[in-house]
Amino acid sequence: MSSIFSQIQKREIPGYFVAENEEFFAILDVFPLAKGHVLVIPKQEVDYIFDLESEALGRYFMFTKQVAKAMEEVIDCERIGVAVIGLEVPHAHIHLVPINHVGDIDFSKPKLKLDEEEFKDVQHLISDRFNALYPDSGE
Repeated sequence: MSSIFSQIQKREIPGYFVAENEEFFAILDVFPLAKGHVLVIPKQEVDYIFDLESEALGRYFMFTKQVAKAMEEVIDCERIGVAVIGLEVPHAHIHLVPINHVGDIDFSKPKLKLDEEEFKDVQHLISDRFNALYPDSGE
């Protein structure tokens, strides 16, 4: 099953990459709930997160933790909220959303509209911090 995430991972369509290794990648959500909203995606094309093999799921969550740790150092927020919904795109992904209140991770809220420069600024903030914290993690 090829998805929009597979196309982004293969660079067939653009994405704002903030982190990547041989198994997973993280991109900015282009329909964000908050500035810095990131999607963490396995390169393996699997629809349902819990269909990943146990060992891969563990590595997936460790990579997600690294991305979240980089985010919390450069995004002004109380926490990095985590959500797995799995209905909107048939490819497993984890949402990492900078939050200050529980209502900040409400997916029924209107999405932010950021311009290209805002996306690139936050992309570089997160990716630079990720690479500084985890220099051996990238491709």
